[in-house]
Amino acid sequence: MENSKVNANRLFYGSCFALITTAFSFAIAAGILDQLKTELELTASQAGLIASMWFLGFPISMVIGGLIYHKVGGKAIMQFAFFAHAVGIIMLIFSGSYVLLLIANLLIGLGNGCTEAACNPMIADAYQGNKMSKMLNRFHMWFPGGIAIGSLISGLMTDNGIMGQSQMWLLLIPTVIYAYLFFGQDWPKAKIQEASDISTNLKSLVTPLFLFIGICMSLTAISEFGPNQWVSLILSKSGAQPTLILALTAGLMAIARYFGGDMVKRFDQTGVLLGSAILATIGVYLFSTQTGAMAYVAAVIFALGIAYFWPNMIGLVATKVPKSGALGMSVVGAIGMFANSIFQPIIGGWIDADKADAVAQGLTGDELELVSGQATLGTMIIFPGLLIILFTILYFWLKNRKDEVEMATA
Repeated sequence: MENSKVNANRLFYGSCFALITTAFSFAIAAGILDQLKTELELTASQAGLIASMWFLGFPISMVIGGLIYHKVGGKAIMQFAFFAHAVGIIMLIFSGSYVLLLIANLLIGLGNGCTEAACNPMIADAYQGNKMSKMLNRFHMWFPGGIAIGSLISGLMTDNGIMGQSQMWLLLIPTVIYAYLFFGQDWPKAKIQEASDISTNLKSLVTPLFLFIGICMSLTAISEFGPNQWVSLILSKSGAQPTLILALTAGLMAIARYFGGDMVKRFDQTGVLLGSAILATIGVYLFSTQTGAMAYVAAVIFALGIAYFWPNMIGLVATKVPKSGALGMSVVGAIGMFANSIFQPIIGGWIDADKADAVAQGLTGDELELVSGQATLGTMIIFPGLLIILFTILYFWLKNRKDEVEMATA
């Protein structure tokens, strides 16, 4: 076998620690943003721009990494990821200026995008058949899992007087571990030779199936990140604990992804995605109508719905459009991030409009926030609702279609 000298498990564990670095950077950077705003006397817009650098760097390096993956190799991309993470983290710890914080967050975002660009195709090439779907799901479990762990540790550090940039030292732990695990390792070669040809990759990106998957990816990303971004603010007025809702959602997503391979084996990727869209729609509907204890029930259903979206959309490209190669997996991930950046301001506009309607009805205080927020969540049902239709089409489209990877490696 061509990849027999590759230590797939060591590379996989290195990938997991790299994704934990990504998750920690998301959780801890978000947790200290308000502290940095106060310490450095930043405006809200300046603090927001610092946070946006994380999201800007991510898709840029994902797409560039996908373009050069088969030319320079995943090892070189992860070496740059380590450089970007290490320098970015150290700059975050020691910088005391607005401009340096912007550069630091951009570097961390670039490192995070490189992690996705290098590790997704590595896992797709290192493992065969259903094990590939299983390992992709287990790799991606460490994003919600890392967020849950990182948020908890950040909260404990804050409670014990370890504030602001000092918390960023924690990010260096998984960074050093993944660098050690990747050091000196051979990376697997592409299962399908055409996948390493950039012209073939580009042709695959304009096939009807890839374009359809791209549309689905934009909706899965906003179905996951849209409600998650706003639900804590809205539910804080309903009697539920926002931090508990977020921890519950992240924890359940991690557990569900651990068993993702079994789900794909039983229902196939398209069946899992269709079931996920149905559960996500029910979850968002419950968020938009329920308060108090029922909000936790909504969180459970919502988490189980969105858990399988991201890893199985990546897996779908790897198995159904394999000639798109590393570029295809990177581009579909970048589509998800880009769609999220477009829709968030739109959702913010919905909240403003719904709040204006609630004010016109004479509502004030917590009731105003809850009613307007739930109205916006009600509008967000359109995202997973559309996915039910699209994934039904995709299910029948691909029902009797064999994976090109299986045919090529048989």
